[in-house]
Amino acid sequence: MPLQPIKIWGHWGGPNPWKVIMLLEELSLPYDLELVEFADVKKPEYLQVTPNGRLPTIQDPNTGVRLWESAAIILYLIEQYDKKHTFSYGGQDQLHERHLCQQWLAFQATTQGPYYGQATWFARFHGEKLPSAIERYVAEILRVIGVLEEGLARNDGKVETGCWLVGDKCTYADLAFVTWAGVGEGLLLELGRADTEGLREEYPRYTAWMAAMRAREKVAWCAERIAEGRSAHGLR
Repeated sequence: MPLQPIKIWGHWGGPNPWKVIMLLEELSLPYDLELVEFADVKKPEYLQVTPNGRLPTIQDPNTGVRLWESAAIILYLIEQYDKKHTFSYGGQDQLHERHLCQQWLAFQATTQGPYYGQATWFARFHGEKLPSAIERYVAEILRVIGVLEEGLARNDGKVETGCWLVGDKCTYADLAFVTWAGVGEGLLLELGRADTEGLREEYPRYTAWMAAMRAREKVAWCAERIAEGRSAHGLR
């Protein structure tokens, strides 16, 4: 029986919804996207979907499962629909790899996303310019990139042959970092804290890793949709 489309409440440019959409695309799962503006996530209509008033949320009619929090959604999709372990690891013989993927996803959800979000808020949206706050969170962006560089190196990552966080393939853990990485790199460029060549020289494995993921057909397609959404809303 064909799968019914998974409903996802998302946003035209929000990094967290697109983390999930990217995985849905990579897993070739059918889905219906309902766009919700950030201004509407605290309204009663959406609060009936999730009490947290954040995006994304999914409703899977194939199982009856409704979930919010992007990391929880990613783990659910992997458990339910990646039976061949195309983007994950399975079995007792791959116990270490399975838990390393979960470790990196936790790092993305608790560190990369929140710190990059705070950096963006204080640099672009906060009513009062607070240089100390901007500096704190921009420094965290660079620290996170450094952690990822070291993680790739410890996984025997070589710039010439390709780098992944866990094992020898692209997993959901790698994909989870792509959308917020674009936000962070864009902010660094905007603030004059880094340039493309400088990032490549200081973090060669990180930049090679990102390039490998951005070259993937489904990742590139998602990036194009995000760019279209931003352009339609007057953003670069």
